[in-house]
Amino acid sequence: MRLPGIARTGGGALWRGSSAVWVRLHLNEVGPMVSLLLVSTLGYGFFALAREVGEGSTAALDRKILLGLRNPADLSDPLGPAWLEEAMRDITGWGSVVTIVFLTAAAVIYLALSGRRRVAVFVLAAVGGGEAVSTVLKLFYHRPRPDLVPHGMDVFTASFPSGHAMMSAIAYLTLATLLARVERRHSVKALMLALGIGMTVLVGVSRVYLGVHWPSDVVAGWCVGAAWAALCWFVALQLQRRGEVEDPDPTPASTGPGQIKGTSAPG
Repeated sequence: MRLPGIARTGGGALWRGSSAVWVRLHLNEVGPMVSLLLVSTLGYGFFALAREVGEGSTAALDRKILLGLRNPADLSDPLGPAWLEEAMRDITGWGSVVTIVFLTAAAVIYLALSGRRRVAVFVLAAVGGGEAVSTVLKLFYHRPRPDLVPHGMDVFTASFPSGHAMMSAIAYLTLATLLARVERRHSVKALMLALGIGMTVLVGVSRVYLGVHWPSDVVAGWCVGAAWAALCWFVALQLQRRGEVEDPDPTPASTGPGQIKGTSAPG
């Protein structure tokens, strides 16, 4: 059966429009495509987990993990030697507001002084926006902190999602990605990314070990934090293509005659 002419015309226009948007957003390239896939997958994971938490489906596993990290005879005593508990307090500080603000400010100042002012503004907006999202989510879900075991440190905000896990994912993954792009050696790039991921994971583990978060809080923080970092990555790629943000890793060809330093050559 042949479709009416108007249907064929409309379908063709829709296809051409979709293709134009696809190319305009550079979704035919690996970077933008991977970043959007990460945003959608991790975003779905967060909301799916939030629904399970709301229904109480994660309660049994949360309790089992939290109790499994404590001495059965004394729930105020985390497993392991005393130095491990002290080390976990130090590690959890990597995700504190003070540490994140300090590192972000240092990165912004460095980028500004090195001539990448628009990248500096972008990093500031990415981390600041992530902090705002974390605050809104905590106020919306307003999950109480675990009362199953004594806390290993003082806490002042709601539990879901973990702000430390989320902000460490945003800050360390974003900064690791920027540093990896500046470095040309693949081994150093891999090291930067591994450090960013490793620090994010350790911060989340420390929150559960100290009894200040349910494990599901931390996983949710990782999901939404990594999704935000991936979204920022996608936006950065789009802005760099338009020349609105400097490329943090200019190639020799991009600084030749007729090219503006910090932007990519066409093609």
